[in-house]
Amino acid sequence: MPLAKTNYLFIGIGAAVIAFSYTTMYLENRADGYFSLYIGPVLLVAAYALILFALLYRKKAG
Repeated sequence: MPLAKTNYLFIGIGAAVIAFSYTTMYLENRADGYFSLYIGPVLLVAAYALILFALLYRKKAG
């Protein structure tokens, strides 16, 4: 099995953070709002990095 339970957990957390970020940026409804300019993009980059990490993560044999 190429992906373990931990990988799917990380992917799920990343997807939830992406959905949360886009939803809150949409609900703020301002292009110059604090969340839309600063918090949202940082959370999106972190979530995409987490998903990439989850796809590449393997438990050490031992």
